[in-house]
Amino acid sequence: MPTVADVSHFLSTLCPSTLAEQWDNTGLLLGDETLPVQSLMTCLTLTRQTCQEAIDRGADMVVPHHPVPFRPLSSITTMSHYGWILWQLATHRIAVYSAHTAFDSCADGVNARLARLLELQDVRPLRPCEQDTFVGAGRAGNLPHAMPFVDFAQHVKQKLGIKLLQIVGSPDMPVSHVAVACGAAGEFLKDARKFGCQAIVLGEAKYHTCLEAEFWGIGMVLLGHYASERHGMERLAEILREHFPHLNVWASESEHDPIRWL
Repeated sequence: MPTVADVSHFLSTLCPSTLAEQWDNTGLLLGDETLPVQSLMTCLTLTRQTCQEAIDRGADMVVPHHPVPFRPLSSITTMSHYGWILWQLATHRIAVYSAHTAFDSCADGVNARLARLLELQDVRPLRPCEQDTFVGAGRAGNLPHAMPFVDFAQHVKQKLGIKLLQIVGSPDMPVSHVAVACGAAGEFLKDARKFGCQAIVLGEAKYHTCLEAEFWGIGMVLLGHYASERHGMERLAEILREHFPHLNVWASESEHDPIRWL
């Protein structure tokens, strides 16, 4: 039976810490490395719902995309959001490992999967890693054939199975070269422009970043933070099942996007 250390080692190999952003908090964040792991849950974010699911289903380890804690905590009590989560997990001896931006950027990570789902070709990182230019932050690639921006937005909806998204840009402008960057990724607009992309698909961006994209004539497809990353955690559950076939591994079934459209 694998231990917390075994699973952590595999994840650190799949998602090397060298790919994580300097401001991030990745790795084993809670738990005893020597404890055995029989059941493991992946999720995008540890919330009251996903934490309770892990407890109810007897998880020994949880792999959320977003780190908890993300920043140092001065106290851990049930009177705060993250304090409650950490207390519950520690009480039930559930370990927590987060790869976050390292998983965003690795070879089989969130952005690589997003590029594959959109059927991009000749894919390469927007910000290549110095040690390995085939991995890095974001991705850019070519569509199988050029299409109007509004058709590309419909293509994104179909491939990702989402009903609603936001767009910035002229519906009729032709799109053939596309950038993708999951989560809050407005900072990658400059990289997309540098690569000559006509459009960028991302989770969310600030208002003034949208205005800048409009100025440069680069279309933006805003999926929402959840939709841009949740698929990656479903894929990570598959990877872990393949590597640890005797583990009970699942992607959270209670998780949902907290943002609703009226």
